Amino acid sequence: MTGYSQEDLEGWEFKIVRSTMGKFSNPNAIRQVCEQEARAGWEMLEKFDNSRIRFKRRVEKRRSDSTLGYDPYRTNYGIGEGGLAIAIVAAIVAIILTVLLVQR
Repeated sequence: MTGYSQEDLEGWEFKIVRSTMGKFSNPNAIRQVCEQEARAGWEMLEKFDNSRIRFKRRVEKRRSDSTLGYDPYRTNYGIGEGGLAIAIVAAIVAIILTVLLVQR
């Protein structure tokens, strides 16, 4: 992970976008998330692994946030942890109900 001096930080803000399912192993997913983030002025700094990418943008870019139509501070790409948990619980419930119905 990159270290920053005070000069590097002045006038910039940073965020990390996460992919719960490790989608950043796919170059097309990286391209897509970079294109989406660029609309709000975010620039890719570094890819940590298949689940995390760090972005930066000039603080002046905040002025146009209200015109974007989405949250420029989002931190999830694809399904989030909450969505994944709901999907897993729904799958388990479906399996249990199937087993119970077959046993009847």
